[in-house]
Amino acid sequence: MRLVQVRVPAGSQQNVTETLDDANVDYVVTDEISSREFSAIVTFPLPTNAVESVLADLREVGIDEGTYTVVVEAETVISHHFDELTEEYKEKESGENKIAREEIQTDAKNLVSGTQTYLTMTVISSVVATAGLLLDSAATVVGSMVIAPLIGPALAASVGTVVDDHALFVRGVRLQITGMMVAVGSAAVFAAVLRFGNLVPPGLDPLTIGEVRERLAPNILALAIALGSGVAGILSLMTGVSVSLVGVMIAVALIPPAAAMGIGIAYGIPSLTLGSGVFVLVNVLSINLAALLVLWYSGYRPEAWFRVSDVRSAVFKRIVILVVSILILSLFLGGITYDSYTTSVEEQAVENAVADVLSEPRYDTTRVDEITVSRTDGILFSQVDHVVVRISVPTGHPLPAIAEPIQDAVLEALGHEVSVEVQFV
Repeated sequence: MRLVQVRVPAGSQQNVTETLDDANVDYVVTDEISSREFSAIVTFPLPTNAVESVLADLREVGIDEGTYTVVVEAETVISHHFDELTEEYKEKESGENKIAREEIQTDAKNLVSGTQTYLTMTVISSVVATAGLLLDSAATVVGSMVIAPLIGPALAASVGTVVDDHALFVRGVRLQITGMMVAVGSAAVFAAVLRFGNLVPPGLDPLTIGEVRERLAPNILALAIALGSGVAGILSLMTGVSVSLVGVMIAVALIPPAAAMGIGIAYGIPSLTLGSGVFVLVNVLSINLAALLVLWYSGYRPEAWFRVSDVRSAVFKRIVILVVSILILSLFLGGITYDSYTTSVEEQAVENAVADVLSEPRYDTTRVDEITVSRTDGILFSQVDHVVVRISVPTGHPLPAIAEPIQDAVLEALGHEVSVEVQFV
């Protein structure tokens, strides 16, 4: 619920009170003596989703943007009449607890108010994420997400578009671009210091680290994570709920891949840099798209009715740009998804081929300990190029002549040349 305080221009008091009476709103009128231009201050409680509708009615009778209006959150209103008003607006409005346009605009501005703090926290979260990735510590990576401030600019850009606040839109876009550049740059610098300062084991290959490799080849499911983050973020802003926890979800989609991209730059690994870079771009675009669609669908519009057509056109153009960009990048994600599928199929084929050979009676004293499948370098279109099969043989038994049958079976299963190594234990 909200408590609204409106400064009423001289000559408009009766119209204002009649409008509130028609809306069944309880109010208190206080004389205004500080200015001749205003005659009174009217204070009244409203359900959250009634604020925009009532303020729109008041604008029609003389309460314009130049009028002093305050909307604050109210903890409790004890009134049977207010309870009836709440039920009435629950029936009228589909979006229960949806805050007013002015309030969501103010909240979005507050999320991008301090540039220095935003950039500082971005650097800190990126450095912590980089350390967590290199340590292969999921807990540290999660900690970096908690302090990341990336939710503000993404939501601000979408809100600025829908409510026709160009300055807010530009600020949101600029901070997103700057924030991502700062995140990647600080991760690259920190990883380079660790590498060339001999603060990590010499010859460390980041691609052997699970947390890093996880960001090497993002698949199409990354799109679902980013879209869900955008929807959750804008819904938290629309309903007046704290965005802190939702901000962690958005940071999940942005900070770790940005840190992985920085590591790829510092270690000179093009595949990691490219894969993580595409991951970051897809996530940023998807978050903005989801937020923009949800805001427009929820009915948020600019105050001036004659601007609605222009804003609708701007929203449509930006949605088209975002969708086309995401589709182009999704071709890359789709390729990775298909490559992951073929990888699983090939590995399973190798395992089945080896199992078929060892199922013969003459090899009944042997068993497979481990099968290692290596692939050619690259994010897309990699294929199996080396297979290592480790076989256990009972002590004192002669080594079986099994290497050639295994090689033939693997080659037949994969359908292309591959080196096969058989080890005996």
